[in-house]
Amino acid sequence: MRNSSTDSGVSQTVIDELIHGIKPASDEWRQRARQRLDTLTKPLGSLGGLEDIAAQVVAIRGAQFCESFSKAVYVFAADHGVTEEGVSAYPREVTRQMVLNFLSEGAAINVLARKHGVALHVVDVGVDWDFGAIPGLLHRKVRSSTRNMLREAAMSEDEVEKALSVGYQLGDEAAAAGHTMIAIGEMGIGNTTAASAVTCAVTGAAAKLATGKGTGVDPVAYANKVRVVEAAVGKHFDSSTTVPPVEILRRVGGLEIAAMAGLMLAGASHSLVVVLDGFISTAAAALAVGMAPNTRDYLIAGHCSEEPGHRILLDHLRLMPVLSLGMRLGEGTGAVLAMPVIESALALYHQMATFSSAGVSGATS
Repeated sequence: MRNSSTDSGVSQTVIDELIHGIKPASDEWRQRARQRLDTLTKPLGSLGGLEDIAAQVVAIRGAQFCESFSKAVYVFAADHGVTEEGVSAYPREVTRQMVLNFLSEGAAINVLARKHGVALHVVDVGVDWDFGAIPGLLHRKVRSSTRNMLREAAMSEDEVEKALSVGYQLGDEAAAAGHTMIAIGEMGIGNTTAASAVTCAVTGAAAKLATGKGTGVDPVAYANKVRVVEAAVGKHFDSSTTVPPVEILRRVGGLEIAAMAGLMLAGASHSLVVVLDGFISTAAAALAVGMAPNTRDYLIAGHCSEEPGHRILLDHLRLMPVLSLGMRLGEGTGAVLAMPVIESALALYHQMATFSSAGVSGATS
């Protein structure tokens, strides 16, 4: 997508710092993994996508790869000014209420994180509420909500830089804590509208194709949501000038989307396995990959959600989702559910016998 005004005002120095050192995953290690997979006691390719997952993880981790992972999930919470336009079935207060639910361990992500041994981190990057010194919450608020993207840019240059940096710093901290696989999720009423606008801007998709029902709006509200996305994209972009990804983020994105993109960039720089959740986190991924294309090598799509824009983004990024369960909850739930499948792929890679070690005859043709 292209825009009608100048290039991004976001400091190129800041972007260069965020993307510095992101190298492609190792093709040498990927080939080694493929060779080993082909020697295991099974017909060639018979484990399907599990073999692709194993090879990708080995390529990401290189000499550091192992069967076990230290896992964490980061849930970024923020509000959106565009909720003023009636795009959600729920009031924006639900963002605050769900953050409190996360901290009380009552949400779906709490259950799944406990079940699968994943450390949960809840981050306030832009909720329209003062949580004070409430324990258990990572206080990283850049501002209380984005602006209404239908009326003006969602963020200033300084705000988008700060939100990206919030995510990047948490990625640094995740690596320092020894985490090797991270899931990325979110909570924010109105964020499917932002993600739909991002999808249109990144891929050129029509608003009606990129916009779903989000929290479950009725047909009249859905038509209004499509209208809002179409109008916002029309306001901020046209076909005359190329738009940098960070400027797309600034104009129609969200604080949590920016923070997720920053975390993905840091994860790639530290050779972490980065598991995406649904539509919102994949919108952030499309922007992160736009800033640093090598980031794609480190991403695994946890699942394909019911949001139509999610499939558009997965196709754009050429990512095959691990699961497809008709989910559209967010919170990182699909990403965390995919983690045991990823671990299973690595267990098979490590623990299966080879034809040689098992004394099993290989195929004759």
